[in-house]
Amino acid sequence: MGEPVEALNSAGVLPSIREILRFDDVARALPEVLSGEDALDRPVRWVHVSETADVARLVSGGELLLSTGVGWPTDDEALRALGAELARVGVAGLVLELGDSTPEAPQALVKEFRMQGLPLVVLHREARFIAITEAVHSRIIADQMVALRARDEIHALFTELSLRGSPADFIVSQAGRVLASPVVLEDLNHQVVSAETLGAGEEVLSQWEPRSRAAHHDGTAAAEADGWIITPVEARGMRWGFLIALPGEAHPAGRSNVLEQAAVALALSRLADRDDDEWTRQSHDRLLGALLGRRFASEQGLVARFEAAGFPVARRVLTGVSLVVRSSSAAAGDSARLVTAAAGATREQGLDVLAALHPAHPSNLLVLALSTAPEQAIGDAVLAVIAQAVARAARVEDNAVTVAVGTAGPGIPGLLASIDEATELLGRADAVRSRGVAIQRVERRPLLRLVNAMGSDPRLQEHSELMLRPLIEYDLAADGDLLEVLRAYLTHPGNRTRAAAASHLSRSVFYQRIALIEDLLGMDLDDGETLSALHAALLARRVVR
Repeated sequence: MGEPVEALNSAGVLPSIREILRFDDVARALPEVLSGEDALDRPVRWVHVSETADVARLVSGGELLLSTGVGWPTDDEALRALGAELARVGVAGLVLELGDSTPEAPQALVKEFRMQGLPLVVLHREARFIAITEAVHSRIIADQMVALRARDEIHALFTELSLRGSPADFIVSQAGRVLASPVVLEDLNHQVVSAETLGAGEEVLSQWEPRSRAAHHDGTAAAEADGWIITPVEARGMRWGFLIALPGEAHPAGRSNVLEQAAVALALSRLADRDDDEWTRQSHDRLLGALLGRRFASEQGLVARFEAAGFPVARRVLTGVSLVVRSSSAAAGDSARLVTAAAGATREQGLDVLAALHPAHPSNLLVLALSTAPEQAIGDAVLAVIAQAVARAARVEDNAVTVAVGTAGPGIPGLLASIDEATELLGRADAVRSRGVAIQRVERRPLLRLVNAMGSDPRLQEHSELMLRPLIEYDLAADGDLLEVLRAYLTHPGNRTRAAAASHLSRSVFYQRIALIEDLLGMDLDDGETLSALHAALLARRVVR
């Protein structure tokens, strides 16, 4: 049929000896397995009927032989040689029909088959060899047609994904869904770029780097024996990584073929990317997007994804940092360049980092997740170097970048709270300052730190709702901006001119808004305790959202 037994079997289109023994024409002949029980799942490429002792020269491997033994030798040495030669040429097994010419299986042949681990089956009743041959061959041909159609469909699927310019994570997801098993795209450092875990959970990524290195080190054959299929993603002599399918059921098109087609689509996608950091940015976008959007089923699962991407979490201190370019002269459309610059500068400072644009922020607000050893401090000098790299990428000569740093802490909850703190702090940073790097740290803002520490405590939420409900309802009904005006007022207490500038309102309009706020709340905004209570309520509302 032209294809190797391994290729056909990988597609699940070859029947095994065990399956053939269940065919009606075989089962009626009362088959008995005399040797090779552990090899009954061996695939059968074809069925060959022969009575000659030199049948070995007529086969090419993978055949199931049918015989009555009429033309076999009778001496033990020749029978052993026959068995050894059949094993050498790779036949799948032998089915011997017992009858007048061969009332029982020759013991010398049985011993040789057992020593070779080769299946030998005897039939205690007469069998119609032609019917068995026809049934097996019909099954093989029909399944091969199914496999060919499946391969055409797979080729069409991944070709379409390539033509549409689908991103790497979508291609990986489609490969996983087609194979109904986890599929992982890793870079050359064995760090996960994208993964489709399906129902297996994120634990499939646990300790990914050492497991992947071991699979590569042991070789492809050993990896496939463990159910892993490893395919390089490469084109034009350039290799970018590997696509790996974890154990799963057979696919009509062949699991290896599906993975190879997906790898080609990924390679074409990679060639289309002008930026060498595209895969890394996409990976960081997904990870931080899942974190900030609370789109993860369990903390343990997200830890596995972070660490598989090369961001250590266990026994580390995690810090959230937000950066924004203040200058209006920043070059437009350079968000990817900003992310790359921030990540590169952070790594040059010896810090593990995930970098991305904030997924829910309207401006180019950069988010950095930093991982450090407990004894390693992140000083202002390090942050200034990162900010200056961002300024250069934004083509801002005066280094007008504000950096906000959250509270360092352990684990995913600590990182999430730290990023939220930094983002909130950045929203309160002095926007009027036009030159130089400005570094804000949450430990210098005790009220913000207190509110974030309380998190989503129901009592804090109740306080926020009680204090702000009139303003919220007014803004919803009139599409108003009272909450933002109040926020600006609290950011610049005692300086209404700067508060009005931060609100982008004239002083007269700003004063009108403040008067309306006081009327709706029934409070005096010159009272210190009232300001503190409103400030806490606004911070709590930002935390809850």
